[in-house]
Amino acid sequence: MDQLKPRPANSSPLTPIGFLERAAIVYADSISIVYNTTTYTWSQTYRRCLQLASSISSLGIKPGNVVSVISPNIPAMYELHFAVPMSGAVLNTINTRLDARTISVLLRHSGSKLIFVDHLSRSLVLEAISLFPSQTQVPLLIYINTGNNEVITSSAAVDLDFESLIQKGDAGFKWVRPQTEWTPMVLNYTSGTTSSPKGVVHSHRGLFIMTMDSLIDWCVPKQPVYLWTLPMFHANGWSFPWGMAAVGGTNVCLRKFDAATINGELRRHGVTHMCGAPVVLNMLANVPNPEQLPHPIHILTAGAPPPAAVLFRTESLGFIVSHGYGLTETGGLAVSCAWKREWNRFPATERARLKARQGIRTVGLAEMDVIDNESGLSVKRDGLSLGEVVLRGGCVMLGYLNDPVGTDKCMKANGWFYTGDVGVMHPDGYLEIKDRSKDVIISGGENLSSVEVESVLYSHPAIDEAAVVARPDEFWGETPCAFVSFKSNSSKPTEKEIVEFCRARMPHYMVPKTVISVEELPKTSTGKIQKFVLREKAKALGASRVSRM
Repeated sequence: MDQLKPRPANSSPLTPIGFLERAAIVYADSISIVYNTTTYTWSQTYRRCLQLASSISSLGIKPGNVVSVISPNIPAMYELHFAVPMSGAVLNTINTRLDARTISVLLRHSGSKLIFVDHLSRSLVLEAISLFPSQTQVPLLIYINTGNNEVITSSAAVDLDFESLIQKGDAGFKWVRPQTEWTPMVLNYTSGTTSSPKGVVHSHRGLFIMTMDSLIDWCVPKQPVYLWTLPMFHANGWSFPWGMAAVGGTNVCLRKFDAATINGELRRHGVTHMCGAPVVLNMLANVPNPEQLPHPIHILTAGAPPPAAVLFRTESLGFIVSHGYGLTETGGLAVSCAWKREWNRFPATERARLKARQGIRTVGLAEMDVIDNESGLSVKRDGLSLGEVVLRGGCVMLGYLNDPVGTDKCMKANGWFYTGDVGVMHPDGYLEIKDRSKDVIISGGENLSSVEVESVLYSHPAIDEAAVVARPDEFWGETPCAFVSFKSNSSKPTEKEIVEFCRARMPHYMVPKTVISVEELPKTSTGKIQKFVLREKAKALGASRVSRM
């Protein structure tokens, strides 16, 4: 068989961009996008993306150049997930809630040549650009106007209005296929919950694998109705912009949302699927006098370990919750809590506990393990032994942009990608995340999982949200410090009452020694609690003097 080798006919580079081309044929007249009173079909979306890609190329953007987008979940944001790579450029979606200084740093670090800006973020981006050093080339700006009919003009020699670019573009444009499947397709910056953001680069191949893997693992059927509660700027919406094209789904776009908006959209459009961080589940579960859903709705959650109590309340409303685990560096969810049919016989509380685990590798991930960093060996599968979660597979990033040291540090010579997350492996082979490595509390030589303490706090009927971090202690080194917010329709328990509640439900050494009530916990735009902010607040309290007993 040595004479059988790859040929052009069987060696087309893998890319998720081709999903749109197919959708325009298979689902031509089906609704692709809904936003307020605006609707598009898949044939229209394909044509608009071709025209937009054509215009991007006409602006002098070359293959490999970075094109940035600062926009919420509106139709333009969805279209740019196809149009930018169709032009050969690298898509860089930026968190809309970052400040001007941070955005300025990201734009310069990425070398962005062109920026698509939602009209509500105009002043933010102009301020970011004003912070560029005097000799730095300023990217072109294209403004996206939705609903206000405002035409924003510029002194540049080109018309910088989004819709005008589409109208001027060539619908017969031959989109730029990647030279190889390893060609970079997107650049995403990490959320920065634990450190300075890093620029994660993914290839066409990696995103093709992640997209297909996500559809298979979540069992997404053809033509679902998908509600965009997960920001598309967060790891490209866990690959579902491309995934919805693959299955001809309807994308229900939202500029912003709250629990009332979500519930209204679920019923108005017959939503079948949605994604969101645990904060979204908590939002839905804590609606006063909630109504049962008119039909089951699948919701995929990740980003932080969801408390079992929140899962239980969410599913009692009619949501079917699936739980997974991934990072910006994997382009989506590479581990999922694959549900076993026999678990349906367990009591609801036990089902919620099992579902709170991250699970096993998806079919597209080659290997997953939990490794003891001192010995380099796999930890025992006892659900107790802590180690770092490591992954290996085609969905793992190419590396960090302009950061070979950072790339080598997490993608080591032994072939593993080191996630920085601390977890345990259960006897049945399922992974459970216990903490970020920086969030583990070391008290008197004991490693405490802040996630476990938070899970107990979430079971308190008055607590809305909870986060636990380390506070310096004169004797123990560190002790758990809990920050909590309360439900609006409940009385607020005292610090002593919360401590006693925890003491009755966990080992005494794990009980928070400090409890601080706040109106709201600091979060990233994707719902992750910013523990580094809370750690600084706990540190500012000074060292505690907890009794040795």
